[in-house]
Amino acid sequence: MDDLTPEPAPESPEAQPTVEYSDAPQAPWVTPPPAPQQRSSATPDRKRNAVSTGAIAFIAAVLGAVTVVGLLAMFGLFEESPPAPEPVAAGNSTTATTVVKRVVTEIVAGDATMGIAEAVAVKVVPSVVTVEVGNLEEDVLTLTGSGSGVIIDDGYIITNNHVIEGATVARIVLQDGRTYDTEIVGSDAYTDVAVLKVDVDGLRPIEFGSTEDLAIGQVAIAVGNPLGQEGGASLTEGVISALSRTVEFGGDSVLYGMLQTDAPITSGSSGGALVDASGDLIGITSAIGVGRGGAEGIGYAIPIELVRRVASEIIETGTVHHTFIGIYGQDYVKTADDGALTPGGAEIAELWEDGSPAGDAGFKPGDVIVDVDGAPIRTMEDLVVTLRLYRVGDDVEVTVMREDEPVTAPVTLVERPEDPAPIVDEGSSGDG
Repeated sequence: MDDLTPEPAPESPEAQPTVEYSDAPQAPWVTPPPAPQQRSSATPDRKRNAVSTGAIAFIAAVLGAVTVVGLLAMFGLFEESPPAPEPVAAGNSTTATTVVKRVVTEIVAGDATMGIAEAVAVKVVPSVVTVEVGNLEEDVLTLTGSGSGVIIDDGYIITNNHVIEGATVARIVLQDGRTYDTEIVGSDAYTDVAVLKVDVDGLRPIEFGSTEDLAIGQVAIAVGNPLGQEGGASLTEGVISALSRTVEFGGDSVLYGMLQTDAPITSGSSGGALVDASGDLIGITSAIGVGRGGAEGIGYAIPIELVRRVASEIIETGTVHHTFIGIYGQDYVKTADDGALTPGGAEIAELWEDGSPAGDAGFKPGDVIVDVDGAPIRTMEDLVVTLRLYRVGDDVEVTVMREDEPVTAPVTLVERPEDPAPIVDEGSSGDG
């Protein structure tokens, strides 16, 4: 199942937004001066007899302290310890960046209410590049567009498929202005992921995060190069606005399970980084929502788990083979005790006629898929998103509900046919 058409959202006074692909040196950091120390007030003089008594007590305390220090020294408790690393202040705040390894950084938050964006910029901006694409004819390079990209290990760079689509050559521009030709390793239109390769030492790869515990309202920061401006990447800050969005670009181009953010994303930001408050990559920015009045302040990013799965296969093989369970399906809706209609799984409408892994496992029309390898399935979209995280040939445990009883069986995933099923008109149906 890879294609489905969700039910249209209710019309509002303003037309529903359509979706378009979204397509600098920083100010010097200043370490804040230490706060002035306050002097304590003078101690009033005591009477002579009080001073004498105090002097005797002080001498006794000193002798006792010397004795204790000597005993501690005998047991080696005053051996010199290695000095702690000094944090590098980021911006005019107490937030700092500590270099743990040559290419790995972590954000040390001194004040959780200040300096998040500045610290993230120090960590992430060097890992984001401008991607320029075009065509080379008779040794003449004609640039046709630009986007953004994110450096990962070993000189590989992740960007969007639509950034490099139709181009024969690509190059990257680093934050400091250095420009390098790159190899287009491969791309995937279904997930809008592409990978480039450059043989350059000293690049700083980004650190990967996770969307597993991501929640609406958490900080989200987008780093990319909007409009392909000179001077390198720029940064915008917002929050995670929604999870698991379906984004349609028209025709059969649909992205599932997308992250939604209000961090401003504009043309040229495609392929850039969406990071969390720690500066760890949680998504690759890919699209923006556009209404009649222009951009609506809605941006979408591909979750990092899908990006990593697809990018790793592109790096290994140069292409991507998507999985197929062998069904035509539709959303299953059940009625709760209070009468509410609730999503209850992905119902098998038909089995794929040319051989079906689901059919071979004993499943049949009318069964409702509710779980794949521990991942709950509530809709057909959930099934698509989950299956895309696996590779062809993987075995998964699938659980269905049959006459209110769970049935579980192993299924070996096969490669998705080129066009397994038509999109059912205005319904939550598709193939998987």
